[in-house]
Amino acid sequence: MTAEAQRRRAFWQILLFAAGLLVLTVISAGSVYLVNKAREDSKSVVHTIEVENQINTLLLEVRRAESSARGFLLTQGPDFQSDHEKAVAAIIPALDKLTRQIGDNPAQRDSIEKLSAAIETRLDQFSREMNFVKQGQPDKATALIREAAAGNTTTTISNLANAMTREEERLFRIRTANSDQSQTLAASMTGIGSGLVVVLALISIWLVRRSARARDEAEMRLRDANVNLETVVDERTADLREANNEIQRFAYIVSHDLRSPLVNIMGFTSELEELGGDIFRRIGSLTRVPADGPPLAPGEIALEGPDQQLSADFSEALGFIKSSIAKMDRLISAILNLTREGRREFQPEKIDIREFVEAIVSTLAHQAVEAQAEIHIAPLPNIVSDRLALEQIFSNLIDNAIKYLKSGEPGEIRIRGRTKLGYAIFEISDNGRGIDPKDHQRIFDLFRRAGTQDKPGQGIGLAHVRALVRRLGGTMSVSSELNAGSTFTITLPVVWNASNRNVDR
Repeated sequence: MTAEAQRRRAFWQILLFAAGLLVLTVISAGSVYLVNKAREDSKSVVHTIEVENQINTLLLEVRRAESSARGFLLTQGPDFQSDHEKAVAAIIPALDKLTRQIGDNPAQRDSIEKLSAAIETRLDQFSREMNFVKQGQPDKATALIREAAAGNTTTTISNLANAMTREEERLFRIRTANSDQSQTLAASMTGIGSGLVVVLALISIWLVRRSARARDEAEMRLRDANVNLETVVDERTADLREANNEIQRFAYIVSHDLRSPLVNIMGFTSELEELGGDIFRRIGSLTRVPADGPPLAPGEIALEGPDQQLSADFSEALGFIKSSIAKMDRLISAILNLTREGRREFQPEKIDIREFVEAIVSTLAHQAVEAQAEIHIAPLPNIVSDRLALEQIFSNLIDNAIKYLKSGEPGEIRIRGRTKLGYAIFEISDNGRGIDPKDHQRIFDLFRRAGTQDKPGQGIGLAHVRALVRRLGGTMSVSSELNAGSTFTITLPVVWNASNRNVDR
């Protein structure tokens, strides 16, 4: 080999070595950076979940204080007083903790200041209400409660807390997307780097044995980087799954524990109703009946003037209490059903979607006839998924389409489907009353409803449907305008299994 050839070979060896070193350095630095970024993104996601939990805890304590205060006003029982004092004592620490948690978010600081002011106002009202009751002045306490209701303090607290929750949900989506992007960039960098290393190694083998050894070392370092990255991804996935399970356990515990005081309220309300009847019957028996007037029928209450108005107010108050108890019972039952469904393990099986949807439509045929609606089913792709989850998804969407058609106009509901890149896309459209674009996100929030509330419901259906779609590894969206109908679009994997499960992103 001539000196010129040796120099050229040495030059190419140095060049290949430098190129390989540069590639490996970039991959290593990029991997370290992206791993650290993925870890920080994961912490941000967990922090967002913790803030949402703290907001819910604060709202729970405020509602607990309010319900126990009203219970104490009605019964003056020491248990209600004790429960109220505990709830009031827990509100300020919960608010302080929330303030510390959102300190890094300028957008939330303005909301927390308004929330703190509203809570301070409500705590002052609580204190005055309890003092009036203790002083034997329940009428003043009642007047103060009405004043507080007129001032919408509790509504303000709920609205501010819901606004903060929506902000955290927005941050959750952004931070989750950032985390996914970091993983995608890491995978891309690893793939590109691997290709370059292999090319350089092949060229090095053609030149010298030494280049082959360099290639082996580079591949080993790259495998180590991949192992570390997979470990970080597994840890993040486990953290997210644990956080999701914790939220489900929290919702189950809260709703389950609310049953006990609710049952007590039901019992005391029934006793209060019977006691009120006895009291007003006794008042009626003491009322003077004119001598020339007709005798009172058995069980009839002869009340006049203020006594009659007091009896009417008493009956009206009991009616409000009963309706509130019934609503709370339905909400608790709904929460329990959601948590049970969240813990259910999905069982994938092949499903003939056309036949499956036709069976669902047949069960809703009576409602469709009453609503003067026609349901058209186009050819639908078959998929492998969980049958019960799909039944809940399609049943809810079709039932909503029938329920919210325009009154007095013939309804038309269409169900279509197609496949694209391994996913099945289903559309359920109608010519109903439609949804205001500003409420498109609201309808998917738990216990939130949009538009005129003239139909029965708890605001749970669409939130539950979206949660099921996400667990099945899919997405859900809505396209709608007022008086122009709605189209709900669901994208699901054609073949679902545990490996592509998307646990409540």
